[in-house]
Amino acid sequence: MARITLDLAHAYRANPTQDSDYALLPLKMEFADGGAYALLGPSGCGKTTMLNIMSGLLAPSTGTVLFDGRDVTHATPQERNIAQVFQFPVVYDTMTVAENLAFPLRNRHVPQAQIDKRVGEIAEMLEMSGQLNQRAAGLAADAKQKISLGRGLVRPDVSAVLFDEPLTVIDPHLKWQLRRKLKQIHRELKLTLIYVTHDQVEALTFAEQVVVMTRGRAVQVGSADALFERPSHTFVGNFIGSPGMNFLPAQVDGGALTVAGVRLPLTAALPEGALKLGVRPEYVRLALPEGEGALPCTVTKLQDVGTHVMLTASVQDKVIKARLGTDADLPAVGETAWLQVLGAHTCFYKNEEIVT
Repeated sequence: MARITLDLAHAYRANPTQDSDYALLPLKMEFADGGAYALLGPSGCGKTTMLNIMSGLLAPSTGTVLFDGRDVTHATPQERNIAQVFQFPVVYDTMTVAENLAFPLRNRHVPQAQIDKRVGEIAEMLEMSGQLNQRAAGLAADAKQKISLGRGLVRPDVSAVLFDEPLTVIDPHLKWQLRRKLKQIHRELKLTLIYVTHDQVEALTFAEQVVVMTRGRAVQVGSADALFERPSHTFVGNFIGSPGMNFLPAQVDGGALTVAGVRLPLTAALPEGALKLGVRPEYVRLALPEGEGALPCTVTKLQDVGTHVMLTASVQDKVIKARLGTDADLPAVGETAWLQVLGAHTCFYKNEEIVT
């Protein structure tokens, strides 16, 4: 295993002059030895570029990559002792499951007894012990991807295992099984695992720390709880959660708070000027008519999804959503709902960055 330290930037074009020229804007980041991380963000945000730089498939335009303090910026993947699992299964169809799993060890001339022992251990972890003598050609896509995962894990001395959206081709009902298996493997082997995905459920259920990325920049690194409760950037608030965080225009002027044109009590010290109020639908509550701190909104939609009701309303042409209990006394579509948006979970943002 290895501690991976990045201090770099990368552009695919020569002589970059503006932020949009960079695939990865200048960043400093460290991945702890034995940690489980996810790089999360939309397509084109730079997460695969970062992964390929860590693996050695790509050299950064500027800066360094360190493994346990050793500069490996221009070292090959073999010299870094990296295992990488790609989006689509990479298996040798003419080989059996056991032969596929053993392939990285045989290439390193590991004694046969050690190969058999290690292949048996990994196959048991992946619940493939009964398929070791089966040819890979006849296996389903999820089983083939298990082989790819196993081949990445089979070397006990690997520095890190890097996953590039490995569950994309897997049927949705099988994804949770493989995520659970990866978490179990991480607990047992204590490997440094870095997992690239655009799926927030995959990232938040797998990783101990999630790196949220947008436009070549890592905007927040934190646990699932931190990303949900205190997004440090409006992008994180919008990207994490289903639906994402509500954002409403706010103004602090002379110690008075105005939100979407409605004066509300100022309950915390806030900087003067234009702000954004952010509150998740889970923390928006119905309030008494004209209650203190409540916004009068016009209900535009009610969706009963069984476990809760999603209320959608508008205030000054801004949309606000509230996740409410099915037993709530709900106003009808077209009526006024008084919504409480201030509370312990409310965040305020200036220039898209959190201020409190």
